[in-house]
Amino acid sequence: MVFKQPKSVLIIAIASLLLFSSSAQVQAQSADESGSNTGWMKNVDGIFGDYLVQPLASFLFFDFWTGPRTDGAGNVTSEGWLGTSVPFVVIWLLFGATYFTLRMGFINVRAFWHAIRLTKGDYDNPDEPGEVSHFQALSSALSATVGLGNIAGVAIAIGTGGPGACFWMVLVGVLGMTSKFTECTLGQMYRKVAPDGTVSGGAMHYLRDGLAELGLKPLGQVLAVVFSVLCVGASFGGGNAFQVGQSLDAIRQDVTFIDTYPWVYGLIMAALAGFVIIGGIKSIGAVASKIVPFMCCAYVCMTMFILFRNAAAIPSAIAAIFEGAFSMQAGLGGALGIMVIGIQRAVFSNEAGIGSAAIAHSAAKTDEPVSEGIVALLEPFIDTVVICTMTALVIILTDAANEFPQFVSGAQRSGAALTAAAVSGGHGIYWFKYVLYLAVVLFAYSTLISWSYYGERCWTSLFGPKSSMAYKVVFLLFTVLGSIVTTGNILDFSDLLILGMSLPNILGLILLSGKVKRGLDEYWGKYKRGDLEQPAK
Repeated sequence: MVFKQPKSVLIIAIASLLLFSSSAQVQAQSADESGSNTGWMKNVDGIFGDYLVQPLASFLFFDFWTGPRTDGAGNVTSEGWLGTSVPFVVIWLLFGATYFTLRMGFINVRAFWHAIRLTKGDYDNPDEPGEVSHFQALSSALSATVGLGNIAGVAIAIGTGGPGACFWMVLVGVLGMTSKFTECTLGQMYRKVAPDGTVSGGAMHYLRDGLAELGLKPLGQVLAVVFSVLCVGASFGGGNAFQVGQSLDAIRQDVTFIDTYPWVYGLIMAALAGFVIIGGIKSIGAVASKIVPFMCCAYVCMTMFILFRNAAAIPSAIAAIFEGAFSMQAGLGGALGIMVIGIQRAVFSNEAGIGSAAIAHSAAKTDEPVSEGIVALLEPFIDTVVICTMTALVIILTDAANEFPQFVSGAQRSGAALTAAAVSGGHGIYWFKYVLYLAVVLFAYSTLISWSYYGERCWTSLFGPKSSMAYKVVFLLFTVLGSIVTTGNILDFSDLLILGMSLPNILGLILLSGKVKRGLDEYWGKYKRGDLEQPAK
């Protein structure tokens, strides 16, 4: 069904949201009042777990028998040949990031200053094709990656893997800069610009068209469809409902009304998101360019205060990071376990190699595709090297993982709660937890509005541009769903889809890396000769 009248769509969306939330709340309350745990949500959750989550997780997290094996009763039957599990998806993402870094001649290092100048607008030309500036494209992509992974994910990584996990997070963040460069350059190379100026680009385009140029048209078509389907599913779950649910869990303990009526939080987030996503990438870019700098600055200032307050302990914290990363006290398996935890948290946080950021960066105004790839390489640096490292140092300095073990494991396991305890405890200031709550909500909001664009572009690549509004309505329904079903297999499945996007994307990037390298060499030659056009100021 294709909606043609915006007013009608908004009416349908609002009515659907109200009916959906009311119905879900009534059913949830009925299940609670009867003392039964067999409500509709548990049934659906169970189906997702048995038929979708477990098979997908078994594939993505297949560890080549490196880790322990258990029987049906949970008893360990084999320790594995490494003693710790090394999932396939971690190897795939790390291999891709390392390959691209070597193939592109460490462009993540040598183009760093040029990336900053591009982002500042030193080379911006408003007459070039596209919808948003370099800075707005970077902000849109950052708003999708800078999120709860920087707060909750890092805290759990330090809590379970120790300080050494931070080293591997930073290393993968640096390598991931080149993955972002490669996919976002291709996003620009194969983007489509409609007569009205609307841009559509991303992995679904370069997989289909780029591989067709290599004589691999059937493979490209299959990979493009697989990527689009995974991205749409990921946008509903991991990029939307999961963000709403996790941010709700972080604040509900101090907001009684929201704790009692969680669906209200979902409705508020859906309404705020709806005002932005209806306007497309221009609206998303405009909002993200204001929210991202604000929320990053607020969070960084808070963590910097704690770090300065404990400046004398920073050297020992850094020493603990390096010692933990290479410690062999627990044997090779223990060292590899710490490495895997750090790598997992890094790729989950910055999404390098996933292919999502290429969708936002393809809309940037430029006629030099490589320039946008260079802008994009700043994302993993800001997301992982800066923000994740600052979170990790705060957790280590405050010893929050040992002081609040209930948030590291068990029924109360919550990375956001652990970080809140760290910033508001004796080493921080009590009201800092409210600054953290604001950051959590803004991170979740900015992530879902950017992922709405990712999903919408993939949706329209499958069903045509006229179906765009239908996608946005469904997306807003899932925003409310995230406040009702906040945990379980449904959202685990959605999160797995984000990792699944790396399978077709990295394969395509490897096959197309030669074209990126040729484009990079040509562009870098212009840069070194001073031939890049700069508009008069």
